[in-house]
Amino acid sequence: MFTRVRMSYQESAPCVAVVGVTGAVGQEFLSVLSDRDFPYRSIKMLASKRSAGKQLSFQDKAYTVEELTEDSFDGVDIALFSAGGSISKKFGPIAVEKGSIVVDNSSAFRMVENVPLVIPEVNPEAMSGIKVGMGKGALIANPNCSTIICLMAATPLHRRAKVTRMVVSTYQAASGAGAAAMEELELQTREVLEGKPPTCKIFSQQYAFNLFSHNAPVLENGYNEEEMKMVKETRKIWNDKDVRVTATCIRVPVMRAHAESVNLQFEKPLDEDTARDILKNAPGVVVIDDRASNHFPTPLEVSNKDDVAVGRIRRDVSQDGNHGLDIFVCGDQVRKGAALNAVQIAEMLL
Repeated sequence: MFTRVRMSYQESAPCVAVVGVTGAVGQEFLSVLSDRDFPYRSIKMLASKRSAGKQLSFQDKAYTVEELTEDSFDGVDIALFSAGGSISKKFGPIAVEKGSIVVDNSSAFRMVENVPLVIPEVNPEAMSGIKVGMGKGALIANPNCSTIICLMAATPLHRRAKVTRMVVSTYQAASGAGAAAMEELELQTREVLEGKPPTCKIFSQQYAFNLFSHNAPVLENGYNEEEMKMVKETRKIWNDKDVRVTATCIRVPVMRAHAESVNLQFEKPLDEDTARDILKNAPGVVVIDDRASNHFPTPLEVSNKDDVAVGRIRRDVSQDGNHGLDIFVCGDQVRKGAALNAVQIAEMLL
C-alpha cells in the first residue's frame, strides 16, 4: 500500500511543513519521515514564537525553527500538524486556503463532517481523490492514539465477522500527555524512591507507582473525553453508526506505548484460531501470543516500533458459541498512534 522513495532532493517532490516540530510528536514526525525515506523538495520547521530561532538537525542538515504565522504555508504542499487543537483550528483552515493538504493530529476536526478520519490500513478509501497536485487544499484528521491502536487489531476481525459491540479498557502511557508528562513521571519516580513528595504539575496526583482515570475532562454522562473519542471515532472510521462501543481509559506509569484490553462481540461466529490467522496476516500487526510461556504483548516490546502487537487471543466464555473474543493490544502511541499514521497518510497523497 505504501510506496517508499529513496530520500533525496526531488524537484517533483512535495514541499512539507511540520507544525509543532519541537514537541514530542513533532520530533517523532521528523524521525518517521527520515526512517521511511519520505521524499520532499523542501521542509519547513514551524513552532510557537517561544521556539522560533532554535536550531534543529534533520537529515544531516541544520534548520532554523520558524514562528508559525498566517504566511507560513505559501508554497507548502503537505502540512503535518501536531500543535494542539486551538492552533489547528486557527491555522489549519489558513493552510488549506493556501492550497496545503493538512494532516492534523489534534482532535479539532476529527468529528467534522466531510473531513476524512483515516487509519491507512483500515479506511484508506475515506481520503480517495485527495492528492498532492490537485490544485486545492484539504483537511485530513489523524484519529486519537487509543482509537488507532485498537482498530488496527479489531478491524481485520470486524471485516470477517462484523463487530456489533466492543468493550475497551486502556492502559495509557505518559507519552500520550507529551514530553513534559514523561519527564514528570521520571522525576516523580526518583522523588518517591528517595522518600520525597512527588512533583505534580502535569497531573494533579501522583503518577509514579500509581494509576488513575485518564486526565481528560469528565462529561455529563460520566465518560471522559478520551473514552467518548473512542466511541465516536470508531463509528466514523468503520462508517457504522450502530456499532456499540464503551471504553474505560486509565493512565498507567509507563513511559511510552499504550496497552488495551478489547472485548469483541460478533454478528457471525469467529473462532480464536481463525482470528489468530487473520491477525497474523493483517498489515501493521504482529501477533505475540505464546500461552505456553505466558508471553504476550507489553508496552516495552512495542516502544519505538511501527507495528501494533496483539495477543491473549481467546474465546469470550461469557458468550455462547464463537460470537465473542478477548484480545490484548499494545502500540507505540507516539509512532503508530500519532506520527507514523500521519506520515502514512502523507504517503498516500503522493
